[in-house]
Amino acid sequence: MNEPEAVKTESLSIIMPARNEAAVVGGIVSRARKQFPDAEILVVDDGSDDDTASVAANAGARVIRHPVRLGNGAAVKSGARAATGTLLAFMDADGQHAPEDIGQLLDRVDAGFDMAVGARDSGSHASVGRLFANGFYNSLASAISGHRILDLTSGFRVAKADLVRRFLYLLPNGFSYPTTLTMAFLRSGHPIDFVPIQASRRVGKSHIRPLRDGVRFFVIIFKIATLYSPLKIFLPISAGFFLTGLGYYGYTYVTMGRFTNMSLLVFSASVIIFLIGLISEQITALTYSKS
Repeated sequence: MNEPEAVKTESLSIIMPARNEAAVVGGIVSRARKQFPDAEILVVDDGSDDDTASVAANAGARVIRHPVRLGNGAAVKSGARAATGTLLAFMDADGQHAPEDIGQLLDRVDAGFDMAVGARDSGSHASVGRLFANGFYNSLASAISGHRILDLTSGFRVAKADLVRRFLYLLPNGFSYPTTLTMAFLRSGHPIDFVPIQASRRVGKSHIRPLRDGVRFFVIIFKIATLYSPLKIFLPISAGFFLTGLGYYGYTYVTMGRFTNMSLLVFSASVIIFLIGLISEQITALTYSKS
């Protein structure tokens, strides 16, 4: 693989959120330093209980420490605020992402895209359940945005620093920051490209739990809807309630000859859901009006 041109590496900051990654972060930093000797490498230690910070610093990284655990997204935001490069590369410090793949993402940004995302193949997911969930996210986000999204939740990406900072206030402190950032870029008309990569299995213990993942599944679905075009979600739901109410009214009219309170309730729910969607659409438009 050809090393990126110097003009790219001189303006590049590589940001690695890390928590209890002492066993692997040193090697990742060293590989990144070898690949991009002129780049700024920041490791954001999110309240680790081990020697993550000292190992990263000894390997040549600039370390930012959170005294307590704030979350993966919070670590990303801290790194983005502190970075000095005009391009920001985000990657995990647990061995999943290869620093050698950053060059491919830089090439796509250099080609005119505002963000390039490393899209994992089917063999790069931790489990079949995770593969199914991410496939569902990608399909839903693609349908809503009108853009083909290959990996909505990938944390491996390169983006222009000024645009990332513009959307920092939207990013959550948890693990769903990639979803928010991707949808925010698309909603504001910033082109994104997806580069196929093969992610490795993480070293050490995952910080994600099944129960929390289940809740996260639904949260991400709502984020996809509200961050891009809420009416595309609320309108079908409203129509579903309206048709249900209409059908029930037809049934009660034929069998009982009257309009029931249940029909009125379902019709009312249809109108309320539509109005909530309409208001959400206006809020979303105002959110991105200056982007």
